[in-house]
Amino acid sequence: MKVIASSLRKGNVVEMDGKLYAVLKAENFHPGKGTPTTSVDMRRISDGVKVAERWRTTEMVEKATVDEREYDFLYEDGEGFHFMDPNTYEQLVATPDVVGDDNVFLTDGIKVYLRTFEGVPIAIELPQRVVVEISETEPVVKGQTASSSYKPAICSNGIRVMVPPHIGAGTRIVINTEDRSYQERAKD
Repeated sequence: MKVIASSLRKGNVVEMDGKLYAVLKAENFHPGKGTPTTSVDMRRISDGVKVAERWRTTEMVEKATVDEREYDFLYEDGEGFHFMDPNTYEQLVATPDVVGDDNVFLTDGIKVYLRTFEGVPIAIELPQRVVVEISETEPVVKGQTASSSYKPAICSNGIRVMVPPHIGAGTRIVINTEDRSYQERAKD
């Protein structure tokens, strides 16, 4: 099916020249003068070669029809990342290059959307927000209000994130998986 280039997101699968590509990163540029463009970094599914492509935002791109289902993450081993379909209990193994640097968000039982083509995982889509625990940050200073200044913190999964001054070690926070930014304190 054809979609406009500006609607492409990470994890989408595009068909070009008879080959399938998984979108790794998509950015829209709107310069003051000239035509707005969409810059897309992709990985060719057949051999893993990375490709960069640029389209006008209004250009039509062929989006491949792939199977997209929700899977539960089970574990990681030497083979790769193991996922299970909660309805059929069928297990799939995704290679590290499919998961990429999103592996830090894969915790026991997290629900992700896996895109598969002919039974082979080709792209992964994480939930937009995940809850993580702060393992290390500067101490909380008494009387410091939630001003616009943020301090660096390290999460239990190793991600570095900027948090408000009132967040201390051991606090559970919600972060956006797309840009890895602090959203809010976890409600639990």
